[in-house]
Amino acid sequence: MKRFLLLYLSLCSVWLSYSQVGLQQLLNNAALKHASVGIQVTDLNTGKTIVSHDPQKSLTPASITKVITSATALELLGSEYRYVTQVTLDESDPTRILVLGSGDPTLGSDVFGDNTTAFFINITDALKKELQPDREYSIYVVDNLFGYDGISPEWTWIDIGNYYASGSYGISIFDNTYKLFFNTSAKIAPPRILRTEPDMKKIRFTNFLTLNTTGSDNGYIYGIPFSYERTVKGNIPAGKAEFSIKGDIPDPGLFLGETLADYLVRSGIKISQVETARTDYLAKKQVQYKPGKIVHTQTSRPMKDIVQEVNVKSNNHYAEHLLRIIGRTQNTDIYSDALQAGIDYVKKFWEQQGISTSSLTLHDGSGLAPQNAFSPAFLTEILAYMYTKSKNSKVFFDSLPKAGKDGTLRSFMRNTKYEGKISAKSGSIGGVQCYSGYLIDGNKQYAFTVMINKFNGTRSQVRSAIEKFLSTL
Repeated sequence: MKRFLLLYLSLCSVWLSYSQVGLQQLLNNAALKHASVGIQVTDLNTGKTIVSHDPQKSLTPASITKVITSATALELLGSEYRYVTQVTLDESDPTRILVLGSGDPTLGSDVFGDNTTAFFINITDALKKELQPDREYSIYVVDNLFGYDGISPEWTWIDIGNYYASGSYGISIFDNTYKLFFNTSAKIAPPRILRTEPDMKKIRFTNFLTLNTTGSDNGYIYGIPFSYERTVKGNIPAGKAEFSIKGDIPDPGLFLGETLADYLVRSGIKISQVETARTDYLAKKQVQYKPGKIVHTQTSRPMKDIVQEVNVKSNNHYAEHLLRIIGRTQNTDIYSDALQAGIDYVKKFWEQQGISTSSLTLHDGSGLAPQNAFSPAFLTEILAYMYTKSKNSKVFFDSLPKAGKDGTLRSFMRNTKYEGKISAKSGSIGGVQCYSGYLIDGNKQYAFTVMINKFNGTRSQVRSAIEKFLSTL
């Protein structure tokens, strides 16, 4: 027995020394010469540290922030939680159709391969059975659940207006995203705008795009929420009959209402007016409607599917809605800040689990805000909790992409001994590259977080350096 114990301890010593060598090689990499680096690797079986470097240092995390958001949402709401959007008739005005938003980010979403227009088709079919073709009706979209500050105040101008920085409101439609199509075959700048999909009739584009011969998509759409003025800058590939970039729908609730009106009019129902709750909300008017007969109920996919989309595809739009629904469950006053309430609950919940949040500065649920910060030790503790204590352990673990196989990790660790054995979230914005997740290989069961900020090398050099380090674990 002693012989086996000594052998085990000897092997552990070898693994630890090998990891320390790997850590030193990472820190000595020329691409990280001027970088800030934080690392924590924890044995899930013993809780002991395998290797670490500045584990308490708060660093910019980028999209590994979604690990916190998704874990908290699962713990609070459960894996089977579903958003419910209802269409009713107004009991106080039978000529008014109400759309009651629940903050569901999946309405009309294309990420699950569903029919994106099914929501409108189903509502139209249901309303045709209730409405009279000789009367005029109005549509009132109640999209005020999260208020109308749909973006984090810490997001940068360079992101606002693009699809990955869309606003989060009580109503979402088509991922709050449209495509803007160009013809670049004439090789003349700015390229000719062809159309938008879906048709954004109100948006006016000021086009400063140029063309490139590299084939790279460097085109960006800028504009603030609820404004229909958009500026297009950057460059896109020349020589294309069609090429598209994506922007955010400025007012998703109104766009949903107008789209529903189009469907109803085509089916023979007269619609005289489309409004959202925004004007009444900003004027702080008392509720001007009374939900009556439920005509249609739209239920989202379960939380386990939404969380998987957040982590595998790094879906900012879904993550931001998750943090706000967390906040709104804690404070139901629609005039309270749902984003801040969500942030406050995240801190409260993890403190209650015995995990210090002193390193945590949070401004959103997706990681887009460059002022977000936390330590590798903090996030690794959350990973350990979710693996060893959470009733949602399997759902959470399965929500993370597999190295060399899925989502944002499709090419990471490919053709290495840990391909498919690392399940983790990646994070990257300017000057930031992070990975956080699990390494499960037989009895070797680790939670890890690697955070690198302000590197001077290329991103591919930094990723390669991290891959080499992880290979030594």
